[in-house]
Amino acid sequence: YFSDVVVGETTCDGKKKMYEYMGEFKEVFIMELPQSQKAEVLDLWKAEILRFKEYLEENFEVTITEEQVREAVKLENKVRTSLKNLYGVMRHDPAPIKGHDLFRVLYGSGFKLDRTLIAEEVDALTAKIEKEYAEGKREDKKPRILIGCPIGGATEKIIDAVENNGGIVVTFENCSGAKSIDRLIDEDAEDIYQAIAERYLSIGCSVMTPNPNRLELLGRLIDEYKVDGVLEMTLQACH
Repeated sequence: YFSDVVVGETTCDGKKKMYEYMGEFKEVFIMELPQSQKAEVLDLWKAEILRFKEYLEENFEVTITEEQVREAVKLENKVRTSLKNLYGVMRHDPAPIKGHDLFRVLYGSGFKLDRTLIAEEVDALTAKIEKEYAEGKREDKKPRILIGCPIGGATEKIIDAVENNGGIVVTFENCSGAKSIDRLIDEDAEDIYQAIAERYLSIGCSVMTPNPNRLELLGRLIDEYKVDGVLEMTLQACH
């Protein structure tokens, strides 16, 4: 209701149809997301990012400079680094906190409108967790579970199901967890829009085919977090 525009993307069929219907009563901008990570589609994705920039400039009568984009990249890299350090506390065995508490911070960070506040708040939380862990505050030793994509909102009940039945979720390979935070954008790239396009296209989103980046991230998380089991989320109609 309060939005001026809804930005959508061409991923699953359900989303695409939703945006089509939404466009009948709301301003909607659709970005054409390539469904592979081949080198030849990178130009298409970069062009979509530039098309979105031009759309924002035209419709909101603003100018988006390269310097502003670089500053935004630096800010978001700082946020990603802080969140990576936070979920990195779960490498401890036994874990210092419950997975559900970790997920609330990771998921909730996407709803903070002032992005400049996130890194400092998250860094303070990470320091507090590490301090308390050193003092002996930690969870009991339990089977360590990785939850795969997608998850959010009502699907948090899956985390509760694991943790109410003797396990602990130590890492999230999902759209608001490691998958979206793991890689940074090259802040010093000569072409910052190329760097943005490369970073986002390299995310192992489940729409990609083939999808080696997702398998690489999964394998790394399993090793780093000493995972005992992987739980994959499959939402009805999502595929």
